[in-house]
Amino acid sequence: MTQGIDVARLRSTMAALLAEYQIPSAALGVVADGEVTTVAVGDARLSPPRPATTETVYQCGSLTKTFTALAFMRLVDEGKVDLDRPVRTYLPDFAVADADTTARLTPRQLLNHTNGIEEAFGDPGEDTDVYRRMVDNIADAPQVQPLGHTHGYSAALGYAILARVMEVVEDKPWDAIMAERLFAPMGLTSTNTWREQVDPERAATGYILRSIEEGPIETPIDHLPRSYGPGGNITSTIGEVLTLARVILDGGTAPNGNRIVSATAVKEMMESRVPIPDPYMFGPYWGLGLITCDWDGHTVYAHDGSTIGQNARLRILPEQRLAIALLTNGGPRESFYKRLFNEILPEFGAPTVPELPQPDPDLVLDPSRYEGVYERPGARFEVRARDGGLGLTVFVDPEQAAFLGQPERITYPLLPVSPTHFLMPSDNPLEDTQTVAIHDFADGRARYLHTNCRLTPRTGDQ
Repeated sequence: MTQGIDVARLRSTMAALLAEYQIPSAALGVVADGEVTTVAVGDARLSPPRPATTETVYQCGSLTKTFTALAFMRLVDEGKVDLDRPVRTYLPDFAVADADTTARLTPRQLLNHTNGIEEAFGDPGEDTDVYRRMVDNIADAPQVQPLGHTHGYSAALGYAILARVMEVVEDKPWDAIMAERLFAPMGLTSTNTWREQVDPERAATGYILRSIEEGPIETPIDHLPRSYGPGGNITSTIGEVLTLARVILDGGTAPNGNRIVSATAVKEMMESRVPIPDPYMFGPYWGLGLITCDWDGHTVYAHDGSTIGQNARLRILPEQRLAIALLTNGGPRESFYKRLFNEILPEFGAPTVPELPQPDPDLVLDPSRYEGVYERPGARFEVRARDGGLGLTVFVDPEQAAFLGQPERITYPLLPVSPTHFLMPSDNPLEDTQTVAIHDFADGRARYLHTNCRLTPRTGDQ
């Protein structure tokens, strides 16, 4: 058990926060100088009640990307793939609508989300050849932004292309590669890539909160499509997520002594970085399967993940030889994880999670530089002058809005922090303040809107 943690007090704190945020359960893990503490509180399933334990299996969402990146770096170590050779080296038939991207796209640009390809892969099905189908389906996929121009998060497609490269190089399905080349050497016995591999008696049920009065309800979508596999479908326990963190903390070596990747590979994951237009949601840079955060001058590495009703948080603090992970079957709420982590971090002399910046009341902006429609498939935003400042209207999917009991258009004030960064506060008690970047000005008008790590281009005035 990790010295410095009062487990009884931690359980009490977790229980109080779970009740306040109406999250059914959480599993929290801390590793400090190789010593591990794991704690689970609440119910993995509400009806019939099933208490969460440290062996409960949660959906990791996009934290999957860190696992996939680690497996890919193992192939880099072995000389089977190169981060900077074109993807067409391994997939000769690879093509998208943009000829430059077709010719020059590299694995590095997939890992750090600078590929710019629209997620236009259609419905590739649920069979094990799904990643081959996804690559075949994007021959006409357009660019959201030019290759390498800026960071724009790819929820599924980028890591699916990486998975297809892995499949061709290893001549076996991605699921088998992950099990044989990563999970087994790391000693993971409860981590899987597909829901059918999970014991239902150990699996957490996801919950959504539509209103405080109603309380959490079971998610209507209990798993993501298989197309999200390399980017979002891994399930794991809190202890095994900490094993992932320990591989990174220990320069590529697992707790069982097996070397998973070289120390050089871990350094590459951390230090090969691209700037993030919105540095406030997570941090200022994105590496290879890791986000680089700045906590009051201390470098912290991170990745989060969400499915529809389950969430994962991982923070790695090399200076303190410390990592904290959190898995829940409700949320996500940034304020929940921050409050919980900030209860623990000071006990190890570690910096706490920074608060969002304050808006600058003296900053006077020209609304015409920002106003317009920003749109891509599945996302539409309108920025307009409002109440002497700016407002942002989010267009919500009609089916989602009906299920959540929300309007199809929600308008938020934009409070400027700088000429390109804004806070987007909400009057909904179930929402935390979000951050937005409106940036990359050409001819006096912003070209892109970046929020929740996603990049959306400006498409016009109406």
